[in-house]
Amino acid sequence: MEKMIAYCGLVCTDCEAYLATQRGDTDALARLAERAREEFGVDLPPHAHMCDGCLAISGRQIPYCGTCAIRACGVVRQVPNCGHCPDYPCETLLSHANADQKATLDAIREDLPPR
Repeated sequence: MEKMIAYCGLVCTDCEAYLATQRGDTDALARLAERAREEFGVDLPPHAHMCDGCLAISGRQIPYCGTCAIRACGVVRQVPNCGHCPDYPCETLLSHANADQKATLDAIREDLPPR
């Protein structure tokens, strides 16, 4: 499976919600829903954790995708991910992405042709 990198640098194709959705694994989605309830106080049914990836314009996405400032910016700018953005790294990204996400985007950025 080819890697899908979200705008923020999250590797969607490594994400538990994405993998469970693609497999149709309702038990894994139920476990994710329970963990979200316990760890984050997010009380959503298992089907709300279904996701076809942050880059999907249509399809299944977790509710947070509709409020994510990084995703909204990437959609407007029509970039594959923030590593391709001329304003990389911006304050929005730096305030939301973790070190692993930033490292993923840095690696993408390094592989781009010079501007």
